[in-house]
Parts: sequence; structure tokens; C-alpha cells
Amino acid sequence: MEEQKFERKKWKKEKGAIFIPAGLFLGFGIGFAMNNIPAGLFIGFGVGFFAYAISLFFEK
Repeated sequence: MEEQKFERKKWKKEKGAIFIPAGLFLGFGIGFAMNNIPAGLFIGFGVGFFAYAISLFFEK
């Protein structure tokens, strides 16, 4: 019973972690469009971590 609860919680954490690489790819695209790839990557990385933190905060 406790193992199922642990597995469910672990899966929810991993599910929210997709925001980090998604933010990186979006930041890469924005940086490429603005001709400043490193700045776009850093912005995307920050937004990805922020979205991940919000997803953990609102997790039930």
C-alpha cells in the first residue's frame, strides 16, 4: 500500500519535470529568432524551472 503511494508521488514529480527541457527548447527557438541563442537558453531554462516549481506547488 505504501509502495503504491510512493510510486504515485514519484510519477507526479517526474511528470512535472518535462517543463525543464520544454523551456530549454522554447528558449532556444526564441533565442534563435532574436539572434541571441545563449540568452534565450538561459531564459528558457529559468522559465522551465519556474513552471516545474509551480507544478509541484499545485500538486495534490
